[in-house]
Amino acid sequence: MITLALDTSSALTSVAVCDGETALHAVDRDAPARHGEVLAPAIAEVLAAAGLSARDLGRVVAGVGPGPFTGLRVGLMTARAMGHALELPVVGVVSLDTLAAQVVPERRDVLVVTDARRKEVYWATYDAAGGRSAGPGVARATTVVEQMRVAGFHGLVVGPGARLYADAFAGLDVRPDVEASASWAGRLAAAGRTTDSTAPLYLRRPDAQAPGAPKSVLA
Repeated sequence: MITLALDTSSALTSVAVCDGETALHAVDRDAPARHGEVLAPAIAEVLAAAGLSARDLGRVVAGVGPGPFTGLRVGLMTARAMGHALELPVVGVVSLDTLAAQVVPERRDVLVVTDARRKEVYWATYDAAGGRSAGPGVARATTVVEQMRVAGFHGLVVGPGARLYADAFAGLDVRPDVEASASWAGRLAAAGRTTDSTAPLYLRRPDAQAPGAPKSVLA
């Protein structure tokens, strides 16, 4: 099945067109806070490079996070809009799963950590076969490391969170350059590792909050 895969859960805008588990073409744009500007051109680019049009697609796959509110919403709304317009099924993949999948051949337990801002990381753990064993969650990097130490974790730590908080993860086997990937989202979807819905995994409320009721000047 020809699949368009999107992931905007991180600073990257990642787009791929896949045939089953094979990525035909993929692009990753490092444009923090500009997902809305670069996503549509990236979709057009991967389709053109693969010699396809939107009408050739069989479904759309979107990374559901966890990730920052605005960027994640751009990818998911685009996936849903395309699915509606083209009458295609739209499925979700947990974005952290795509990082763990990239190191499955090493057959070790994996801790995935990505940037959650506010001095925190999004995290999840995986067994040596790539199955998620805990998470996703959000916490300070030092808290995650302490939890892993108590649990006796001795595996790989992958993801940009390990680069941002290098001091916290010092002494562990770290692979900070592994990123959320649309091509891997397409592979996981082909293997049936999708979510029940495309609801975003925010894990916490957005930074912007509606103001509360005004206080009485008579109080």
